[in-house]
Amino acid sequence: MSDQETSGLTFPCDFPIKAIGKARDDLDAIVYALVSPHVPDLGEGAIRTRPSKGGNYLSITVTVQATSREQLDAIYMSLSASEHLTMVL
Repeated sequence: MSDQETSGLTFPCDFPIKAIGKARDDLDAIVYALVSPHVPDLGEGAIRTRPSKGGNYLSITVTVQATSREQLDAIYMSLSASEHLTMVL
């Protein structure tokens, strides 16, 4: 079975990644800095930020043009290793 068959994805594809962390002014810049090495053509318009109801957390969604499962795994590893992020979906 190929990687595409086991993941259910057909590459390339637009793939949203959500990262959640404590609210801070530069959290979107942190997420951008972690994702951009894996997605060279990532534009700043690819990032959407949404505060939690209480304003204590920020949810940042980055939509990337995914080219492989390995690329997505590398992005998730980078984001998950950040001390500024609580959760990556």
